[in-house]
Amino acid sequence: MWMTGAQVNIVIAAGGTGGHLYPAIALAKEFQRQDRENMVTFIGSGKQLENSILAHEGFSVAHIHVKGIVGRGLWASLKNVCLLPKAVWQSMKILRDRSADLVIGTGGYFSPPVVCAAALLKIRRIIMEPNAVPGLANRVVGPIADRVFLAFDGAKHYFHEAKVRVVGTPVREEFFRETTARQQGGKDTLLVFGGSQGAKAINTAVIDALKASSIMRETFAVIHQTGEVDHERVKAAYASSGVDVEVVPFLYDMPQVLQAATLVVARSGAGTLAELAVCGKPSILVPYPHATHNHQEHNARAVEQTGAAVVILEAELTGQRLAHEIERLMSHPERLGEMGAKSFAGRKVDATALMIQECRDLMNAMV
Repeated sequence: MWMTGAQVNIVIAAGGTGGHLYPAIALAKEFQRQDRENMVTFIGSGKQLENSILAHEGFSVAHIHVKGIVGRGLWASLKNVCLLPKAVWQSMKILRDRSADLVIGTGGYFSPPVVCAAALLKIRRIIMEPNAVPGLANRVVGPIADRVFLAFDGAKHYFHEAKVRVVGTPVREEFFRETTARQQGGKDTLLVFGGSQGAKAINTAVIDALKASSIMRETFAVIHQTGEVDHERVKAAYASSGVDVEVVPFLYDMPQVLQAATLVVARSGAGTLAELAVCGKPSILVPYPHATHNHQEHNARAVEQTGAAVVILEAELTGQRLAHEIERLMSHPERLGEMGAKSFAGRKVDATALMIQECRDLMNAMV
């Protein structure tokens, strides 16, 4: 039973990218805020960015050896399937060592071994699916999950109706702190980021747009998260451009930066969209074209339909096209304001609290 003052041990499978990590971190922080006795451990891949994010947020991480299956080619997929039994065994050992009371899977190829291990050990287990079209991992473990938390109502039919709760995507508390859009030297702030790992296509298009558009250069101070791999190239490209820009591989202070932005150019991962909504930011979204089941385009189109964003497919993305869209928005500030208001109207402020209450109810009901 979950009681205040009694330690609850929670294990979260959330490896790989910031898109999987940050909603889980929001949930983990709220678990600990509600009761400092609660212990949270992450299971991940051991990748440098993942370790860095979790260390920065103050969480410990254990590792399992597992690789993705979708989109790897037949031979590689078969080899990676063979890793799953060992990954389940590794997960069972971690869950026993941590005396886990609750297991949370966030999707991605790390979730199935951990959720399966929890089922074998009869530990309560939930999954989080923040995308408009669920990924294969969550579809696979959906039948053995006790609860399925969704962000999009349209994803319900992929799972057993009695298990589903449509609650939104958890967002870190820092994003809810109000900050007015900042100006640097009289300029508005353009925030560019292609997810936690960056996006070369977005990086290149933004550089080309800024070089081509004197209006953009005069209007904006730019904060550009490039990703580690593309950082030096982007930094060098800006060096002689005359653009007022801050170029960084990764933004640990994203809540403060996003709150201060006037306009955002970004991918359309579910976590990013939830953060944009909480902050009420207008955006130009460039979906990652190789996302499983094309879920990023589905996510982006759902936001576009509300009037909160403009969508440019990567195949159609050029510096000229991007500059045209940005100039058009900035020349109609009333539309930019309407987009921000519609973005804000789509936020779900209670997603984290609803998830935790459901977890409490689940654990108390199963005693």
